[in-house]
Amino acid sequence: MLHDAPDSPSVSVRVDDCWNRIGTRGDNTCPRLVEHFRCLNCPVFAEGAARLLDRPLSDVDLARRTDSGATSATTREASAAMQSALAFRVAGEWLALPTRVLREVDDIRAIHSLPHQRSRAVLGVVNVRGALTVAVSLGELLNMDRAADTTQAARNGYARMLVAAHDSEPVALPVDEVEGVVRYAESDLLPVPATLAHATASHARGVLAWHGGTIGLLDPARLFDSIARSLR
Repeated sequence: MLHDAPDSPSVSVRVDDCWNRIGTRGDNTCPRLVEHFRCLNCPVFAEGAARLLDRPLSDVDLARRTDSGATSATTREASAAMQSALAFRVAGEWLALPTRVLREVDDIRAIHSLPHQRSRAVLGVVNVRGALTVAVSLGELLNMDRAADTTQAARNGYARMLVAAHDSEPVALPVDEVEGVVRYAESDLLPVPATLAHATASHARGVLAWHGGTIGLLDPARLFDSIARSLR
């Protein structure tokens, strides 16, 4: 069923909340569950969640979030400050990218190697909707330890292909698992801990507390600058 998610008197976001009808919150009859195991792993869920979370809040939403002593203007400012990011896993680390730089989340596709490519981070090219797109390994780019992945393998996560762009042509980023969209305020960002891998730390704006652990929030500008250098 399609639901209108109001965000202003003249604009609405239409989202099919299939996860509540035929997904894990519904009757579990969705054929995608055979492949994705749970709705959080499904790109349909990630896309729908991103559309809902990125919309401006309606007056009704704002009223619900307003404390009895808070003014409407203060609440609107707080709402505008909220941001969203897609959480995913590479090896043993949970990372996130702001949803504004994401173009799509899809299944892993065949990657064709490029001749004479010197950077180990550049995997090759992949066909994304008919366009050849460079595929980059975040694990290689950020010098992640694949041996740290062993404790995460039991989560039954499914590998995905993120397509993202930041002031440049899109790139495809294979990841080991996608968790979903997280919403946060700038004040929620914590300093990058010393335990985070050095290369990851240098590409992160900070970390977010999440499920008893942390997610490293990647800075798109730093990340795509490193990607551009790896392509030279």
